[in-house]
Amino acid sequence: MSTTTIRLPDDLKARVAAAAKRAGTTAHGFILQAIAEKTDEEERRNEFHEVAEKRYAAIVATGKTVPWSEMRAYLAGRVAGKKARRPTARKLGR
Repeated sequence: MSTTTIRLPDDLKARVAAAAKRAGTTAHGFILQAIAEKTDEEERRNEFHEVAEKRYAAIVATGKTVPWSEMRAYLAGRVAGKKARRPTARKLGR
């Protein structure tokens, strides 16, 4: 484990201390948890964007996609617990 110094404005330091007390932890623990949560959030956002870019590249490369109306009906069926046939990607007419 290494040490990093973080300089906080006095008002933020007071807010962190109060929030940590309400959460039943130390300011140090609260800051570590906040950094870990923010890091996880950013990693998930980055992963989401990577998947989206790959999917978009596949659409551009093949010209195939699934119409939203079909995908929405499929998802609604799945949520309702119905056995729904998965739509297949195809080139759409303009």
